[in-house]
Formats: sequence, C-alpha cells, structure tokens
Amino acid sequence: TLNQLLVEMDGFGTNSGVIVIAATNRPDVLDPALLRPGRFDRQITVNRPDTQGREDILKVHSKNKPLGPDVNLKEIAQLTIGFTGADLENLLNEAALLAARRHKKAITNQEIQDATTRVEMGTEKKSHKYSDKAKKLTAYHEAGHAVVSYYLENHDPVKEISIIPRGLGAGGYTMYQPQEENYTSKNEMLDTLVSMMGGRVAEAIALDDISTGASNDLQRATQICRDMVAKYGMNDELGPVVYSDENNEVFLGKDFGHVNNYSEHTSARIDEQIEKMMRNAYDRTYKLLTEHRDKLNLVAETLIEREKINAAEFDSLMKEGHLPVEDTAVAEPVQNETKSSDNDLAENAENEAKQEDVSDNVSEETASDSNDAVSYTHLRAHETK
Repeated sequence: TLNQLLVEMDGFGTNSGVIVIAATNRPDVLDPALLRPGRFDRQITVNRPDTQGREDILKVHSKNKPLGPDVNLKEIAQLTIGFTGADLENLLNEAALLAARRHKKAITNQEIQDATTRVEMGTEKKSHKYSDKAKKLTAYHEAGHAVVSYYLENHDPVKEISIIPRGLGAGGYTMYQPQEENYTSKNEMLDTLVSMMGGRVAEAIALDDISTGASNDLQRATQICRDMVAKYGMNDELGPVVYSDENNEVFLGKDFGHVNNYSEHTSARIDEQIEKMMRNAYDRTYKLLTEHRDKLNLVAETLIEREKINAAEFDSLMKEGHLPVEDTAVAEPVQNETKSSDNDLAENAENEAKQEDVSDNVSEETASDSNDAVSYTHLRAHETK
C-alpha cells in the first residue's frame, strides 16, 4: 500500500545506495506525498521513439530472427511513425509468425507489411460473410474517405484501403501514411475533418441513404472540433482562449462533481462553433465528392471486386483510371517465348522428317523407327501448343 511504501522509503539511510524507480502513465493522479523531495522527486518523461530510436529498437528485437534481403530496418522505422517499443516488438513477432505459416525460411518485406497492418488494425476476419448490399455500402464508405483525402492539400497519403473486417467491429478501413512527426496545424485539422466526413457523404451521394458506419468518424470529428475551439484556441469567434481545464477524471464518480470554469452562455457559443465547423466540413466534402464522382465509383467498384487496394494501386486508379499493368507486361514475354519454343520444336521435327526421307543408306527398320520418332515429336509439339 501507499503507507507501506512511504515507510520503507523513509527507512533508507543516506548512504544505503538504494535507488527506487517506478513508472506510471498517469502522473497527474499520484499522491503528493510520493512526490515530495527525498522520495520520487525526479521525473523522467519517456516519449514515443523517433525514427532513429525505432530503428535501434528494431535492431534489438530482430537479432534472433532471420530477415530476408528485401527487409530494411531503416525504412520500417520511417513507416512506423507513432509506434512504441512494445508495438515494434509485436510487429516483428507477428511477422515471424506469418513467415512460419507461409513456410518461409526468413521474414520478407511482405510479412513486415502484413504485420504492420495487423498491429494497427487487428486481425482480418476472412471467414466473415456479409450481403452484397453491406459490401457495396462499405466499399463506397471507404472509397469516400480515400478519394476525399487524395484531393486535400494538408492530408497524409493513402496507404491501404480494405473492406475486409478487422479488429472489434470494423467493417473496413482506410489507412494513411504519416509524413511528419511535429505539431498538427489548424489547416491539417480542418482537412482531417473533411476526410472523416468522406464516408458519410459518399453513402448519401452514391446510395441515397446513410448508415451507422460513420458513428466513430463523427465522434472523432466532433472531438477534434471541440479541442480546436476549447483547448487550442483556434476559433475566430471565441478567440485564443482555453476553456478546457484538462481534468480527465479517472476515478468512478469524481466527474459527477465537475464544474465548468465558464458560463452557460460560453458553453452554448462553444457548441454553436462546433456545429458550424462540422457543417462546413460536410459541405466541403460534398463538393469534392460531387466533382469527382467518377473516381468515387471507380475506387468503390474496384474494392467490391478486389476487397483490398494498396497505395500504388490507388494512385494508379486516381491518375490513370485503371490498375497498374506491370503483371500483364511481365506475362507477355513469357507467352511469346513459349510460343517461339513450340515453333522451334515443330521446325526441328520437320527437318528431321526430311532428312529421314532423303536418306538412302538407312535400312527400312531404322527408317520406320525414325518415322515413329518424328510422329512422336509432332505429337509432343501439338500437345505443347
């Protein structure tokens, strides 16, 4: 208990050489008696690791794991912005499990990418079956997020889109690749609001109906608006004033006695500005998706067919209007090479037949055997074709 801990700490001598270290993720709720001089009087804040820190952590956790030649820990560190040390360890463990299940001798970049998605979004529920109507609704919802984000100047690029259920209740997802580790600006937050509205607006435009799938998007968007108005002072009407006391209660019942440090009139003005920002974001989203309705339909139809689109495929759909054609281009030379080898085989068979016909010094038995061989060669060439 707290009293026992304090008694034991007070019992140490000045020359005992014992250092007590403790960790918590809520220093704001610690008892002041613990933080007095001579006790836990020094606090060290451990933030999420930066790019170099993530690379060093990956090196530690990958020591006993065989990595393929296409795995670059520096690139992985750059793509895992926001990951903690535990997340990175989990990522490599998941990648090792995937490599073992696929009967590979080393972890390749494909396992790293799949494991990153599993850590962020959860495990795929491929066994889950849903109707064509639900599949179409989910496809247009996620396509709305992705298409709107593509045309926003201050938004991260799309990393992956999927309509395969993952995690706890997520029917689909649109993942973005963070670009920078810095403070979020006002324009970035406003564009984030527009991106979050993409799913709801896409449903209304394409299906002439809306669903409950946008509930989490609306909840997060509303919280961003409230933070901009009451926490960051980013609203022109209310000015650079903080109306949030940052007192996040963690104990049951304490929040019932919480009293706002502003009047009811100010509270009404805050709610009014939040609603105004939400409506403005909705209008911007509606305008973007109406102007680019063809791209919305294209991405949604591709999702219905393929269920998952990566960054390169999405970029090709938006710029070229179709999926990348590298696979087709690679396959053509192989087919031509096969056809040419078949033609060579037939020509060789014909030359052998001519040589057998004009030969005068070969016995009838040998000629018969040769003709059988020629016929067999022709038969093999035909089967190959």
